[in-house]
Amino acid sequence: MPIAIQVILLIFTTLYQAIASYLEDKRSPIGQLIDVGGYRLHLYTLGEAKPTIVLDHSLGGVEGYLLIEELAKLGKVCICDRAGYGWSDHSPHPRTSGQIVKELDLLLTQAKIEPPYILVGDSFGSYNVRLYAHLFPQKVSGIVLTDGLHEIGMLNMPLQLKALKLFFLSGFVMSIFGSAFGVIRLLRTCRVFELIKPELRNFSEESRDRVKHSFCLPKHWITMSREIINLDKSSAQVSVAKHFGSLPIVSIKASSFFKPAFWTAFIPLRSINQLRDKMHLELSQLSTDCQQVEASQSGHFVWVDQPELLINAVKTAIDKIAAH
Repeated sequence: MPIAIQVILLIFTTLYQAIASYLEDKRSPIGQLIDVGGYRLHLYTLGEAKPTIVLDHSLGGVEGYLLIEELAKLGKVCICDRAGYGWSDHSPHPRTSGQIVKELDLLLTQAKIEPPYILVGDSFGSYNVRLYAHLFPQKVSGIVLTDGLHEIGMLNMPLQLKALKLFFLSGFVMSIFGSAFGVIRLLRTCRVFELIKPELRNFSEESRDRVKHSFCLPKHWITMSREIINLDKSSAQVSVAKHFGSLPIVSIKASSFFKPAFWTAFIPLRSINQLRDKMHLELSQLSTDCQQVEASQSGHFVWVDQPELLINAVKTAIDKIAAH
């Protein structure tokens, strides 16, 4: 393709991104924007009854919007977009679990969301909910982990997996430019997200749009990069959060980090899964009342692959809390 045509296409997609972002910014977000010290975090709640369920997403994820309506049948659900994601502002502070937990508690306090909470942490979010439960034990009645991480594994990754982490980081950095120039928004318009992950079609258009909205913004990918760069610091910080007595915990384990496909032959999937097995063994020992659930048909994205397991895990946690 001639360079002139490439430049014209890039100008077109960049203008498309600028206009679409402007129009989105003109609309009020679906929840509240709450000041937590010079920057605002977005909080969306649904449901009225107890218990209060607080969702913390994966690294780069805002997947809670896909399931909030189902979870709201069980209690009051709170989605807190971490700083830099969704409708939340950037945070000037490091993107570590320690800082994220401080912001989360301040957000819930400012919004007058009364504890105790059932904390639901997906992937990297499992770090944050564990540390929150350690720092504020009186505010937490139970935890649900979805294919969670454990610091023993993350801090002792073999060289090939460290290289894979750098590969992911390079993809996040490239996506900063891809989103700024409107390429990711164009992919969204062409429904490439659903092509890559067909299971997304099982969710409503409205909930998918809330998720995809964040991925079209450069701040989303900047935040992903900041979180993965600080992942070792987060691992060190959460290492104190390992003794929870008899706190009810339900831990969902995916069958494989990625579902086997032709392209997984090019990554060390076996090593990834062996590391995950070790991490899940450690997670199962966090509490004397920790139940592990196998997600046999799911990759790492359990919320999308087998969402009913997450709903049932929250129900199980509610039952365990009632029995205590």
